[in-house]
Amino acid sequence: EGREVLAVDADPDATLASALGFPRQMTESLTPLAETKELVEERTGVKPGSIGSLFVLNPRVDDIPDKYCVEHRGVKLLIAGTIKGGGTGCFCPENVLLKSLLRHLLLERDEVVIVDMEAGIEHLGRGTASGVDALIVVVEPGHRSLQTAASIRKLAGDLGINRVLVVGNKIRSPSDRKFILSQVPQREILGFISYSPLILQSDLEDRSPADVDPNVIKEVAEIRDRLENMIRGHQTS
Repeated sequence: EGREVLAVDADPDATLASALGFPRQMTESLTPLAETKELVEERTGVKPGSIGSLFVLNPRVDDIPDKYCVEHRGVKLLIAGTIKGGGTGCFCPENVLLKSLLRHLLLERDEVVIVDMEAGIEHLGRGTASGVDALIVVVEPGHRSLQTAASIRKLAGDLGINRVLVVGNKIRSPSDRKFILSQVPQREILGFISYSPLILQSDLEDRSPADVDPNVIKEVAEIRDRLENMIRGHQTS
């Protein structure tokens, strides 16, 4: 739709490429940035895993997106890797590099930046949080999933991220939707995505979910539209 989009995979499972439909041959040889030893050492001055050593705390990262991303269907993808020792305060060069990169992407780049993270926000710091328009938590109908969402909401609030929104996923029935609505304020819900056997089949066939179920694509488009309206409304208020 004319936007420049940069998707960042910061999940240890690193499956965002296949979800977005990137051909396997484009990404199978890519190494997450946090595990690229030469890059970490070049930018921080020490090798990955060096704890207690002196290293650069503000490494240069502005050239990394263009050097290390791949592009498909108008979407750029950067496989960042994950913060080690999440929540334990691990102070190592690869963590410093990743956090510096995310700070640059969120505060200084003009693209629409979407970061796929595991169930936590270890990648973000107080300085970076100011560049986050919205933190989206994907939940499934169930108490454990919603408890995790509540924990993430609290952590986000501590960092100053006030817009934490929820998407209900794998909705099989009206009762699933009703359950999530009973646990989450309506104003925080972006929308719902139906359970789809076609999506499961796409995983077996190594196809992008975006190519298989028009109904789900319609639901996702509605979620996107609502998110954009929320952000625009906040920016103009």
